Amino acid sequence: MASPAKYDLVVVGAGIVGLAVAREWIMRRPADSVAVLEREDGPARHQSGHNSGVIHGGIYYQPGSLKARLCVEGARLMYEYCEDNGISHERCGKLIVAVSPDELGRLDDLQARGVANEVPGLRRIGAKEIADIEPNAVGLQALHAPNTGIVDYPGVARKLVADLTAAGVAVRFGTTVSAIDGAENPVVHTADGAVRARTVIACAGLWADRLARHAGAPREPQIVPFRGAYLGLKPTVQPRLNGMIYPVPNPELPFLGVHITKHITGDVTLGPSAMMVGARDAYALRRLSVRDSWETLTWPGTWRVARRYWRVGVDEIRMAASRREFVTAAARYMPGLTVADLDGSSHAGVRAQAVGRDGTLVDDFVISRDGRISHVRNAPSPAATSAFALARELVDRVTGT
Repeated sequence: MASPAKYDLVVVGAGIVGLAVAREWIMRRPADSVAVLEREDGPARHQSGHNSGVIHGGIYYQPGSLKARLCVEGARLMYEYCEDNGISHERCGKLIVAVSPDELGRLDDLQARGVANEVPGLRRIGAKEIADIEPNAVGLQALHAPNTGIVDYPGVARKLVADLTAAGVAVRFGTTVSAIDGAENPVVHTADGAVRARTVIACAGLWADRLARHAGAPREPQIVPFRGAYLGLKPTVQPRLNGMIYPVPNPELPFLGVHITKHITGDVTLGPSAMMVGARDAYALRRLSVRDSWETLTWPGTWRVARRYWRVGVDEIRMAASRREFVTAAARYMPGLTVADLDGSSHAGVRAQAVGRDGTLVDDFVISRDGRISHVRNAPSPAATSAFALARELVDRVTGT
């Protein structure tokens, strides 16, 4: 019997983070053999391809956290990659709008974070400038982040696959990884047989905790899937907005609230919602996985989250059931928006939200390492924005450089 194939590096997952890791490695070590193993039939089939398509500025994140450190640099690198490779993108800017006096203090906090994180061009503006930047928007004050943009993330992923393939990387789609064994001499188990590696970096997104547990890591944190739905708006003769308009978020939650986003296609959407669901791939609301549901419901942190945020949960369920609730949320800062403005289209993504045993909604990237195996345990937004910077962080940690 032939011995399993062996690579210097095996990356699990062909989302943008996994592909960026393989690119970073091969740029530093072009003579190494590298493989990327992906369960789907193409790249960016989950979080990377089902998000809002935003290049985030780095405003929201706790100074000193990985998200804060990597988002601003990641945005710079993402713009650079898109410019160098002719990938559709636009620095259209974003407003975070306070519409009531009680939101102004939270806007102060966001501004302080953005300044600490050195977000380019961030400034506080008043009602007149809000209307100058977004004529259909209203608010008392806002933060304007001109460096925030939009991009074709699936296009980025496709170009990364082409780059990696040209560099001799084996990108294997339709290859489901079931387990990873051997901290010092890793073996990656797939439906097609075992693959040996000197180093493994698992960027498995929605299934990250499962692979980490199989490799002997602690169960905590547990991935709990949250579905985010988006509704499309009808096109208008005069554009509804020039960039993006966001509400001031709830500081207790890692979700940003219903916002209005222009996409690189020219489409405009409202969303997302944030509802706990019964499958890690619940792009359709009725999708249910017994295994996924069991893991979520038997995790103590799930029930602590439910007890702490049950009012928010009720609101999200109402929003999922009513287009009017979506529109009402957005109409706070874009008055005149009605259900009649919806075009009937919708799409959804699923956020791989790590939850601690104590019910903490983990708000930073989480990376664990055991010998020659590394796991990205939590990488929700802004992971796509941060992909190239996060890849550098991961490869630095593994190689000690």
